This record gives sequence, C-alpha cells and structure tokens, in this order.
Amino acid sequence: MSNYYLAIDIGASSGRHMLSFMEDGKMNLLEVYRFPNGMENKDGTLCWDIKRLFKEIITGLKKCQEIGKIPTTIGIDTWGVDFVLLDKEDQILGDTVGYRDHRTESMDQEVYKIISEEDLYQRTGIQKQIFNTIYQLMAVKKNQPEHMKEAKSLLMMPDYLHFLLTGVKKNEYTIATTGQLINLETKDWDYELIEKLGFNAKMFQPVSLPGEKVGELSEAVRKEVGFNASVVLPGSHDTASAVLAVPTNDDQAVYISSGTWSLMGVERKEADCSMASMKANFTNEGGYNHRYRYLKNIMGLWMIQSVRGEIAKDLSYGEICALAAKETIKSLVDCNDDRFLAPKNMTEEVKACCRDTKQQVPESIGEIASVIYNSLASCYADTVAEIEKITGTTYDKIYVVGGGANAAYLNELTAKYTKKKVSAGPTEATAIGNITVQMLYDKVFTDLKEARTCIGKSFAIKNYDESGNLI
Repeated sequence: MSNYYLAIDIGASSGRHMLSFMEDGKMNLLEVYRFPNGMENKDGTLCWDIKRLFKEIITGLKKCQEIGKIPTTIGIDTWGVDFVLLDKEDQILGDTVGYRDHRTESMDQEVYKIISEEDLYQRTGIQKQIFNTIYQLMAVKKNQPEHMKEAKSLLMMPDYLHFLLTGVKKNEYTIATTGQLINLETKDWDYELIEKLGFNAKMFQPVSLPGEKVGELSEAVRKEVGFNASVVLPGSHDTASAVLAVPTNDDQAVYISSGTWSLMGVERKEADCSMASMKANFTNEGGYNHRYRYLKNIMGLWMIQSVRGEIAKDLSYGEICALAAKETIKSLVDCNDDRFLAPKNMTEEVKACCRDTKQQVPESIGEIASVIYNSLASCYADTVAEIEKITGTTYDKIYVVGGGANAAYLNELTAKYTKKKVSAGPTEATAIGNITVQMLYDKVFTDLKEARTCIGKSFAIKNYDESGNLI
C-alpha cells in the first residue's frame, strides 16, 4: 500500500481533513473529518477561535489513527492575511482578529502617510484590500502599541497551526505574500518598508517555500494522537494550493478558485506592477516555486452562503442553484462593493443595492440567488476581459476549481457571460494542491507537470461550451 498524505484545509466557513494515496496511477481522496468554522463576535470584535480550531485539528488526527490510516506527511492551509502575534513565552497577544473586522477602517490612509499607494504596489505587487495584513498591523500599532512592542513573532494562521503541531516556527511564502509586506525583488519580508511603517521588525523571520519540512509532530501531540508524522509546508494560502490543482499544464490558462471568495487569474513567471494593473486592482500573490498568481479577488460564494444562512437553511446549495435557474430577474449588483464584505444582513443588502440602483428588487430565495449568480458571472466576464487587455493574450477556456465548481448554474452562466469554454473541477482543489506539494516532497511526482497531468486523470471534470451547454 502506498503512503498516506494528509491535507488539513481550513476555510472561512469550514475545515476538513483529507487523506490521499496513490492507486493504479491515480490520486485518491478520503475525507476523514469535517468541522465548522467562522468568526465570532467577541465584545464587538470579529475573532477566530484559534484554540477550538487546533482542537479540531487534533480530533481529525485521532480519526486517522482510529481508521488505521496514518499519514506520512501533514500540511495545513487556510485563508490569507490573518495572523497572530506571540510574546516571549509564545503566548498570543490580544485577540485573533479576523479580516472582516472593522479595525482596519481608515488604516489605509495611515499607511499612505508613509508610503504612497502607487509605491506600495510597485514594491509588493499586491492589490489593495482594506483587510490586508499591512493595514491590520497598522491598526495594532495605533490601538495596541504595547502588543506591537512586546511581539517576538508574527505567524500567519497556518504558520501558527504548524507551530502548535511541531514547536517549530516558519513563515511560509505564499501566505506571507497576501499581507502586502513581501518585497517582489527579494521575495522576503520588505524590512525597509516594515521599518518605515514603524512595525516591530524583529517579529518577522525569513520566509520558507512550499515543500520545505517544518518538523516532526511534537512529543505532546504525538502522545495525544498516537503516531508521528512529518509536517511539510504546502502552499499554505488556500488559493495557492487550489491553483496547483488546476488540471492543465497550459501556463496561459485562466482559472477561478471558487469558494467563499472567487479568485480569478492566470499563473505568470513575472509580476506585473504596472499602473494599469494596479488600477484594475490585480494582485501578484506568491505561488509554488516562486510563480505568481496574477489574479483579482471577487466576493464569491460568501454572498450565497450568507443568504442561505439567513433565509434558506433548509435548502442545499444545489437546490438553491436549481431555484435560481428558473428565475428571469435581470437585476445585477457589483459583487466587489464593500457593502457586501460584512453586512448585518446580506439578503437585505442585496435588495437595498437593487433598490438604490433602481432595478427590480428580488424577493424569493430563487430571485436573490439568481441576482447573485448572474452578478458573479458578469464580474467574471469583466475580469477576464481585463486580464486579456493587460496580458495581450486571448483565452478560450476558464478552469473553475474548488467547491464552486459544483454550482452547475453558475458554471453555465460563466460560459454564457464570458463566451468561453468552462472546465469545472476538481471540487476539492485546495486539499489536492496541498497534497500535491507533499507528494512532490516525497518524490511521488518528479515535477508539477507530472502532478497536474495525474490530477486531470484522477478527478471528475465537467466541461461546458461557450453557450453554457454541458458537453
């Protein structure tokens, strides 16, 4: 029997432990454990319950032991930008604040007093998102200066979880780039920028690349879960892992990593820090082997997830998709409008936006979902047009990976709005990409090209023509 490799993939709304093994030349996936996640309101601040998350990680590891499938290696990936600050005793300073919290309001202007938005983009290549690590740290500097001073380590979320498993601190490259503090030239923390901003430079340590070993499970963890394993850095930003699972070796392919967020872009060997790129709000996030994920963040299925939680908890996403497909409402909203980032009620916000823009106001869950799905597809069409204009390349296919690849109606709309062929799948792209790096570390594959060829053969892919017909 071949070795087992474990991806612990933690998203903004849920986490899962996914085991993989090779059989008959194909990658196989087995879900071992799944658990909920979400930000909690702690005295008016949106926070992550990091202690509970780690308990869930341990519970999932115990499940591996129970079913007799012990992983050779383990890797954790999560969403980007969020972090913890640790003191000299490795205790967290303050709360583990989430990116949807409002503490970063006006912090961009504080940053731009020190470095202009244009110069910041030139140095880092990262699009402005008000929740980026750079603005979160400015909020800490302004509101909890004692935490900034006392901090001995800054660890992004997966870095901290790896540390809890092993006792070893490593800052992984792909997750670090999401914070807007990595220098494009050095591919390390921009220490000159960090000093200018007045951040504590001593809490940043050199970054490590996907495929590097973090360490073995600590003695305490080993004793609790009943086995030992090596912890290996994947592309620990979930999108970095998801992009690795795009089942093509065409470097010019357009992808959408579709989940809570929709990340749409292409892989490139060089960053694009032009003013045209900045004005279009594209980002150059780090990828595997120093590739760049040239992409735009689009609000994504967060809007549908929120609406379902508010008015349609008894319906599955598939049922919501089916209801939306029957509607004829033509209203559209701007999915990237900040009003949809963390509204008190997403359903009412979508209605209010339609009302404000003098469009038909959706009432039923089918109409609301139709507005959201059509708006997403319209945004995808605008984005791929921007990518083609900036890169000077015309693309004929869009690869949709991640959970959103299950949304058949959205796939159809994406093809219709973009007038491109659509390839949908694999749905568990983030876990697959995470595991791919572990397998490359263990020499199951000789290179990424071989791995991606295997992914394309191993998992179900659905294809749509330019009119949205399943082919």
